[in-house]
Amino acid sequence: MFDTLSDRLGSVFDRLRGRGALSEADVRTAMREVRVALLEADVALPVAREFVDQVTEKAVGQEVLRSVTPGQMVVKIVHDALVETLGAETAELRLDVNPPAVVMMVGLQGSGKTTTTAKLAKRLTEKERKRVLMASLDVARPAAQEQLAVLGRQAGVETLPIVPGQPPVDIARRALQAAKLQAYDVVLIDTAGRLHVDDQLMGEMKAVAAASSPTETLLVVDALTGQDAVNVAKGFAGEVELSGVILTRLDGDARGGAALSMRAVTGKPIKFAGVGEAIDALEAFHPQRVAGRILGMGDVVSLVEKAAETIKVEDAEKLAAKMAKGKFDLDDLRAQIQQMQRMGGLGALASMMPGLKGVKGAMEKAQDGKALVHLEAIMSSMTAKERAKPELINAKRKIRIAKGSGTTVQEVNKLLKMHMEMANAMKRLKKMGGLGKLAAMFGKGGLDAALGGMAPGALPPGGLGGVGTALPGLGGSPFNLPAGFDKFSKK
Repeated sequence: MFDTLSDRLGSVFDRLRGRGALSEADVRTAMREVRVALLEADVALPVAREFVDQVTEKAVGQEVLRSVTPGQMVVKIVHDALVETLGAETAELRLDVNPPAVVMMVGLQGSGKTTTTAKLAKRLTEKERKRVLMASLDVARPAAQEQLAVLGRQAGVETLPIVPGQPPVDIARRALQAAKLQAYDVVLIDTAGRLHVDDQLMGEMKAVAAASSPTETLLVVDALTGQDAVNVAKGFAGEVELSGVILTRLDGDARGGAALSMRAVTGKPIKFAGVGEAIDALEAFHPQRVAGRILGMGDVVSLVEKAAETIKVEDAEKLAAKMAKGKFDLDDLRAQIQQMQRMGGLGALASMMPGLKGVKGAMEKAQDGKALVHLEAIMSSMTAKERAKPELINAKRKIRIAKGSGTTVQEVNKLLKMHMEMANAMKRLKKMGGLGKLAAMFGKGGLDAALGGMAPGALPPGGLGGVGTALPGLGGSPFNLPAGFDKFSKK
C-alpha cells in the first residue's frame, strides 16, 4: 500500500534529517522532489500543487529553519498536510436514524461492488452488532443476485429472496418492506454496475435512490485505476448525492494517487478501504494512520487493534505463563506463526511498525506467505513429543519430517536453529526479570501515551508485549528477524 510514494518521500526526508541546519533553498528543493513524487503517484495536478504550496509556505518559516531539528519539523508539516488532504478525521457511517437505515452501493462494473457489499454487511453485523439485510438490484449482470446470496451465506448475513423478472425499483421497495416487518437495522442495496456512458442505468440508479431514500450512498471505486477513480467519483457525484467512497484493492495500490486525490477533488470522504480478497478484508479508513504509513512512521494503533481482534485470550495467557518460566517450545512457535497468518502475514505487520520499511522489503523478497506455510508444514510433520522436546529430533527424524512436509533437511535445521535462538531469548528475558521488568522500563503510562491515549483495556493480554510475542524471533532484540528466516521461501 503506497509503497512507491512512501519510498520516494522517505528518500527525500532522509536527506533533510541528515542535515544539522536547513536553508530556504534546501526546503524548496525538497518540495520540488515531493511534487514529482506526488505526480508520479498519479495524484491530481491541482491537489499536488496545492499540497506542495501549503507545505512550502509553512516549512520556510523561521520556526522551522531555526529549529534544533529542522528536518523533523518539515516531516511533521508534511504529515499534517497529508492528514488534511486525506480527510483529517475518520468518517463514520451515519446509521443513527429510525430503522431500517438504507445504504445504497453504487459504482462501475468490475469495481468489486457486490463483494464489498458483503464485506460491509459482515463488518456491520460483527463490529456494530447490527441486524443487516442485503438486496441485489443487479438484474443486468448474469447471476449477480445469486453471487450476493452466496457471499451472504459466507458472511452470515441474510439476503432478500430472489424474485425472477422483478425490476430494480420494485426490489428496493420489497427490501424496505421486508426490513421493516422483520426489524432489520440496516438494508444494504447493491445496485447494478454501470458504464460511464450508460444513461439508462444512471437513470435507474436515480429512481432507486428516490424510492429508497438512502441514509448513505457509497461509491465503490477501484484504487488501482488511479486518477480515473477520481474522475468516476466526480461523474457519479453529478448524478446522485454521494455520502462517501469505498476504495477497493487499496492493498495493491503502490502509488496511492486515488486515495490522496479523492477527498480534495470530490469533497467526499473515504469511509472504508478494501485490503484483501477475504470476506473480512474491509477496514475503516483512518487518515492519521494512513499518513503515518506513507511516511514510514508505522501504525501501532492498527497493529494493536488487529492483535486484539485475533489473539485468543486463553492462548495468550498460557504463553505468558510459559514465557515467565523461560520456556518456549515448537508448539508455541507454531501457534505464533498461525497468529501471524491471521493478522495478515509478516509484510502486513511490518508495514504497521515504525521504522520497519527496510525489513518489510526483505520480507517481501522472501515471499512471506510461503515462508510461513513452510514453517508450519515442518512443525505439523513432527509428533507432539518432538514439538514439546525438540532435542529429541535426531538425523533420522529430520529426514522423516522433511519428507512429510515436502521440504529439505536443511530447512528443518533452520527451523530448529530459529527455535533455539528464540528459546534462548526467553531464558535471557527471564534472567532480566521477565516481561514485567521490561515493561517497567517504559515508565507508568508510557505505552498509553505512545498509542495516543487508547482506552484502558484496549490492548490484548500482556499489552504491547503480547503483540511482540506474536512475532517469531522478535523476543531477543526488538524487531529483528531470526537468522536464516528469509531462506525459507526458495520453493
